[in-house]
Amino acid sequence: MSHPLYIAFIWHQHQPLYKSPNSGAFSPSQHNYHLPWVRLHGTKDYLDLVLLLERYPKLHQTVNLVPSLILQLEDYVAGNAVDPYLEISLIPTEQLSPAQKEFIIQHFFDANHHTLVDPHPRYSQLYEQKQDKGLDWCLANWELSDYDDLLAWHNLAWIDPLFWDDPEIEAWLQKGRNFTLSDRQQIYRKQQQIISRIIPQHRQMQDTGQLEVTTTPYTHPILPLLANTDSGQVAVPNMTLPEAQFQWPEDIPRHLQKSWDLYIDRFGRTPRGLWPSEQSVSPEVLPYIKEQGFKWICSDEAVLGWSLRHFFHRDEAGNVGEPELLYRPYRLETDHGDLAIVFRDHRLSDLIGFTYSAMKPQQAASDLVGHLEAIAKMQREQNPDTPWLVTIALDGENCWEFYPEDGKPFLEALYTTLSKEPHLQLVTVSEFLDKFPPTATIPTEKLHSGSWVDGSFTTWIGDPAKNRAWDYLTQARKVLANHPEATPENNPAAWEAMYAAQGSDWFWWFGEGHSSNQDAIFDQLFREHLCGVYKALNEPIPDYLLQPVELHIPQGEHGPQGFIHPVIDGVADEQDWDRAGRIEIGGARGTMHSSSPVQRLWYGVDHLNFYLRMDLKSGVQPGKDLPAELNLLWFYPEQTMHNSPIPLDDVPDTAPMNYLFHHHLEIHLLTQSVLFQEAGENFQWHCRASRAQVAFNKCLEVAIPWADLQVPPDYPLQLVFVFAEEGHFRQYLPEDTFIPLQVP
Repeated sequence: MSHPLYIAFIWHQHQPLYKSPNSGAFSPSQHNYHLPWVRLHGTKDYLDLVLLLERYPKLHQTVNLVPSLILQLEDYVAGNAVDPYLEISLIPTEQLSPAQKEFIIQHFFDANHHTLVDPHPRYSQLYEQKQDKGLDWCLANWELSDYDDLLAWHNLAWIDPLFWDDPEIEAWLQKGRNFTLSDRQQIYRKQQQIISRIIPQHRQMQDTGQLEVTTTPYTHPILPLLANTDSGQVAVPNMTLPEAQFQWPEDIPRHLQKSWDLYIDRFGRTPRGLWPSEQSVSPEVLPYIKEQGFKWICSDEAVLGWSLRHFFHRDEAGNVGEPELLYRPYRLETDHGDLAIVFRDHRLSDLIGFTYSAMKPQQAASDLVGHLEAIAKMQREQNPDTPWLVTIALDGENCWEFYPEDGKPFLEALYTTLSKEPHLQLVTVSEFLDKFPPTATIPTEKLHSGSWVDGSFTTWIGDPAKNRAWDYLTQARKVLANHPEATPENNPAAWEAMYAAQGSDWFWWFGEGHSSNQDAIFDQLFREHLCGVYKALNEPIPDYLLQPVELHIPQGEHGPQGFIHPVIDGVADEQDWDRAGRIEIGGARGTMHSSSPVQRLWYGVDHLNFYLRMDLKSGVQPGKDLPAELNLLWFYPEQTMHNSPIPLDDVPDTAPMNYLFHHHLEIHLLTQSVLFQEAGENFQWHCRASRAQVAFNKCLEVAIPWADLQVPPDYPLQLVFVFAEEGHFRQYLPEDTFIPLQVP
């Protein structure tokens, strides 16, 4: 019997608990939500995703709705949530204070400007004034009408294009400028109307069978770390753990029960699937999940790889080897019965999450379908009698901000193609498990303790700042335990604050790894939740909770913090490079660099290209203050291949200049022309075609396709900049090191 290739999309819809417990330990504020992202994503990302799917009834999917998100959406619908962005949006502009005007200019462009600002001429005009002329100029020259329009456009731009045919929304978009307070009030009411439809629409589509809705532990905590923070050392044995061990497994059933009850109340049935927060699993948490009644969970292919002691290699096209191991469900045995688990294809999920937004919609959809058809072909050739399930699971909100029209053209192209493809069938996870229960077993003790980020917990523990936050949480939990009379029933405030503080998001933003311009607010929210525990118990609030967990200062040098997709125009758009790695050069890295005309280097990747940016000091001119020939040379550590010396004269016989390299790209900074070469036998260089993009304006920006290098995913490589003048070596950057990269 030949099976189609079954595909399970799982969209994870989540926002942390922005609602403040108003502990009184901080300055009082009129708003009770510190950030607006539940409201803004609520109008842009949650409803349209399922409404679009509804147009393709043959396609079934799974959506995970986190309880903390549901509760906050309902707060906005009821009018019980006020965030600072909303508060200012509803103030008459003539009453704005200087501080409020400054806040508006600084924060009401908080969006990806390529997709949410630039398409709207008036919004784009205001953004360009802020970027080109600066905050002080805007404060001195903007009229009240400029603030009126910016307040309106920030809220309008976050309304999904799927709703633009609404007569009111269409009228606002056509109006463009000269918005009034009444307009802004009506826009807010439209936001509430959209948000009010989210939960009913999910329930309706689940009732018709096209959708499966799953849930997550109540406030999105990492269950393995609640059970025991020592689980951080399973993947990283030398991890530095917090001073105090956090070990409160009794909190796990509380989170599960609360999410279970909320789900039944909103959806009129019991849930079947559980998305463990951050796809984090461990043997210790399985009995609690099964005892609560859940039938299946999901995690990442890295967790499966660790569990099977098998690394999933991919070919140059990105298709996984040993697909029969990844594309199947597994059975986990617990004392309370069996639990099924599926593992997502990490690469396919990341392509949607981080790369397809940089491609034309039809091209991106065709690429994904091409990968799925390749998997279906492997199934027919290798296991025609065995059904395969490809799980694609990712955030269902954050990626669309980078797609044109919020991903609508991409999803329409994808769904249209999938609806016509007889060998590809989209199913909910439960549909597949009901038809094909798992036959393979992972012994419980063999299940790896890890998450969907590198199969480890390093994103949430192990860093000094993250560990400090865990110590604060541990101390507050001990204080709560010392009050046995404070039960969840008779002192819900204490427990709700504790649940909120256990959420994964706070630890995500602490320390190394991730950063945003709102780190200080996340820090404050975490401490406010902890202060809420002490206040509810009538205990003194520790002084350390009145100070930030860490100092939030702009970072200097750091590695990449996520995928990037810069527009190669030489403009150095700050949003394009905000997740890139950064290396300081001028005056920061030794005697040779103290006089370098180069200020800093930036680098990053997505699945299509790797990206480089070179910032020059003010006034520097290539060909005059800087050699006009820039050579990029690739070194592949511990790889067997043909290599050649740097093809320049006067190269010093010192490391790393005396290394042998495999690829060479020469960029002429004056003409922006390129020459690409690959090393061959007998230390020769051979010209190759290249689709590299180069732009030099305010800075140098370069995009080099991975396809030029013809190396497979997970391949490590190192890069160095070498300047030359008429073929003679002059200087290299960065000093005494390489820029490290890895093919995603």
